[in-house]
Amino acid sequence: MPDKIDSLDIKILVELQKDARKSLREIAEKLGVVEGTVYNRINKLRKMGVIKKFIPVIDYSMLGFDLIAVIGITAEGKHMVEVEEMLANEPNVTAVYDVTGQFDVITVAKFRDRESLNAFVKRIAGLEHVQKTYTMLVLNVFKETHCVDLEKLMDDLANV
Repeated sequence: MPDKIDSLDIKILVELQKDARKSLREIAEKLGVVEGTVYNRINKLRKMGVIKKFIPVIDYSMLGFDLIAVIGITAEGKHMVEVEEMLANEPNVTAVYDVTGQFDVITVAKFRDRESLNAFVKRIAGLEHVQKTYTMLVLNVFKETHCVDLEKLMDDLANV
């Protein structure tokens, strides 16, 4: 029987979301458990694939990536995965979504200037199996994270 995720696991994930550099001791003290429990739970969550990596949250605009594009792409059905894989390997691309609706794929990418955005869109639009693209530029970012606020959703996660 596979391991289940319980409320302590969620509480540990909440602490890691706040600061993944916290020591096991700090997390254990905050949650009122022993350090070994936190260690074992984190390892369990990693083995289950719940925790994929520990990475820094970077403000890419501080590195000059101020131009964000959301690109809708229509591709030939039998070649859609091929197009998605190619997009996923592009260094500026931060997300590739296989979607329903008007487009087959939605891609989010960040650029330092219009010239690099323009070259990217022309290259994507020119791919053999891409039928059309629709590019939208982000004017203001109000929220940008790939994190779900687990602390606020604790009740919803009670039966995971």
